Amino acid sequence: MLRTLLIAAVTAVSTAPAFAISFKDAYPSIADQLTEEDSALVAPLDFKTGEVVIGRDLATLSLGEKFYYLDPSDTSYLLEKMWGNPPSDGGLGMVFPVEISPMERGSWGMEIWFEDIGYVDDKDALEQDYDAILEDLQEETRQANAWRLENGYESIRLVGWAEDPSYDPEARVVYWAQELEFGGSPDHTLNFNMRVLGRKGVLVQNFIAGMDALPTVKAALPSVIEMTSFNEGQRYADFDPSLDTVAAVGVGGLVAGKVLTKTGLLAAGLLLLKKFWFVLLLPLFWLKNLLTRKASD
Repeated sequence: MLRTLLIAAVTAVSTAPAFAISFKDAYPSIADQLTEEDSALVAPLDFKTGEVVIGRDLATLSLGEKFYYLDPSDTSYLLEKMWGNPPSDGGLGMVFPVEISPMERGSWGMEIWFEDIGYVDDKDALEQDYDAILEDLQEETRQANAWRLENGYESIRLVGWAEDPSYDPEARVVYWAQELEFGGSPDHTLNFNMRVLGRKGVLVQNFIAGMDALPTVKAALPSVIEMTSFNEGQRYADFDPSLDTVAAVGVGGLVAGKVLTKTGLLAAGLLLLKKFWFVLLLPLFWLKNLLTRKASD
């Protein structure tokens, strides 16, 4: 499975090196609100601030005072041990807002990884009919439900865009959000995505959050876009047509999900998070390995 992580957009500013601190020392007011059980779970984590280089000198996160970062091993620990998810390699880590602990229901976390699909030509970005893409995804979702129900998974309904797809040609960033319904539940799920175009692929960031966190995620979006920059040699402008591979899809294909799902089918897995009960949009070929609720339950 393509997963080599990192997130979003263009511009690093801070020169401060990354350093690790305890959550209690960094955020005493939040730490005081944690239960004894949650404090014990959080204690092993190293919350990094400052500048963090991710991947093999792929990109740099300039976290500033708004965010903190967990490396892949700590991310794996959080997803599995703290949130009760299936095994994860932690990708390139996760980013969180500093004002909320990872054990708070109102929190959100942002997974980061890299898809080495090649250079994505963005010439089609401003010409896309995203309403037509939505209709295609909704139809593909309906068709996929037959397989899902036969194999014991809940049906999915793609309600619509929670945030219309948008492309920033200067930052080379495309982002969009989907509202999903699982098994007819009245509690809908947010799937907020961002892709940052680079020389050899795209930085992927997926926000883990509930629908009620949409205003908070949207408010953080400008800072998230500015937080990360590809390092020299990996930037979109560094593309060398004589050496580099061109991706099989454009910006529209990224939004349509045809890179991540391979089959072009929309699929999602129910992650039973101990504190959050959020849902992530995931590739169909990974879905069978997830701990999802059976339709017969």
